[in-house]
Amino acid sequence: MISLKKSRKMKKFLIVTGIGFLILMGVLAYIRFYYTKTFSPEATVEYNQNGTQLSVAYNRPYKKGRVIFGELVPYDVVWRTGANEATVFGTNKNLIIKGQSLKAGKYSLWTVPGEQSWKVIFNTESGQWGVDFNGSANRDPKNDVLTVEVPALTHDKEFEQFTISIEQVGEDFELILMWDKTVVVVPISLA
Repeated sequence: MISLKKSRKMKKFLIVTGIGFLILMGVLAYIRFYYTKTFSPEATVEYNQNGTQLSVAYNRPYKKGRVIFGELVPYDVVWRTGANEATVFGTNKNLIIKGQSLKAGKYSLWTVPGEQSWKVIFNTESGQWGVDFNGSANRDPKNDVLTVEVPALTHDKEFEQFTISIEQVGEDFELILMWDKTVVVVPISLA
């Protein structure tokens, strides 16, 4: 009799614990995938002409009166280049970026902002959340396949929301990152 009561209590405990765990996981998923995106909505930039496809999927945080570079996004520290998930750059063609080769594929795009210049990093791992539990960039440097340094330009216009664009310039392209009064241009050519 006693073991039957214990068995029922244990079964009830496991069911309640399991339901609680599922609710917790649902709340965490909601916060991660929906709630945070109301502050930094998803965006995709695509270039698709003459058989060349370039794309960037990223999340667009707002300035909201904050000092961005040097404070919210510290200088000389790897940044996920947006918010939420790591930014993803895709290409169906082999590219040349500042004299270095980048094979066709999908890459996470990381940056190291500096006052005068930025490092732009292409990493073979993609799909991960942009920061780890410590708040550091969720990137494994072993998977970096290309790092280039480009100038950081100051613009008169202030960009309230972080914006990435892909522009064609003659036969080449520019990957342009804009936020606050900072503009960074990454030159790209077809290989």
